[in-house]
Amino acid sequence: MFLISSKSVRAAGLAASSSASTQLAAALLGAVLLSLAACTPLPPAAGTAPGAGAAPTVPAAAAEAAVPAPPATPAAPTAALRIDSAASLIAVTVRRGGVLARLGHDHVVAARTITGTVSPQDHRADFQFRLDQMTVDEPALRQVAGLTTQPSPDAIAGTRTNMLTKVLDAERYPLVTVHAEGDKGDSKPATGQPLRVAVTLHGVTRAYAIPVTIVDQDGALTVTGTVELNQTDFGLTPFSVMGGAMAVQDRMELRFNLVAR
Repeated sequence: MFLISSKSVRAAGLAASSSASTQLAAALLGAVLLSLAACTPLPPAAGTAPGAGAAPTVPAAAAEAAVPAPPATPAAPTAALRIDSAASLIAVTVRRGGVLARLGHDHVVAARTITGTVSPQDHRADFQFRLDQMTVDEPALRQVAGLTTQPSPDAIAGTRTNMLTKVLDAERYPLVTVHAEGDKGDSKPATGQPLRVAVTLHGVTRAYAIPVTIVDQDGALTVTGTVELNQTDFGLTPFSVMGGAMAVQDRMELRFNLVAR
């Protein structure tokens, strides 16, 4: 028969107790580790940038700034006006001279077929007329010019022929062109303010400062004024016969009424 001492029994009990404590501690440590693992996010998959799976958050102010504002619509330029030939007129009065002036006539030559444009925004105008379309000695225009007599049709035809062939050389220089400019610093030229006007006649251009009256009404711009020019300024020789005993004076009195719409 084997005998077990009390000392041996106590040793065995202590060993069993120690083993149970160790197992309990290990179980508690495992539970803690599992709990921590459940609260920690998983690392991103290989080859995936952090945050690639979610759309980036843009602050509201930045989002508004990122949308460009539509471009401002430029103001439409003012359309150019066209000369109304039916309502426009350029009339030139030439007077007789020489020792036998009493035997001749004063004459009124007029341009009615005036074409061109007026740009109110740019304060400028460009227009022209043909010399061979000018009229000679219309009765109504002679009255406006203060002329009390009326030449015969034959005299008018002769005057027209001499004017176009011997003075103006209209076949070679058929057009009279005019360029006018106002002060661009003014929104609207004042009445009586001179316009800078360049007149080209017979291939020669001369510049003038011409006071005008401007009326802007009912969609029409009307410019009126008068000016005196010399034929010789444009290289013209005033018509004369009999050695100058009957002649046309060098000075020309010009009045104009131009309407643009």
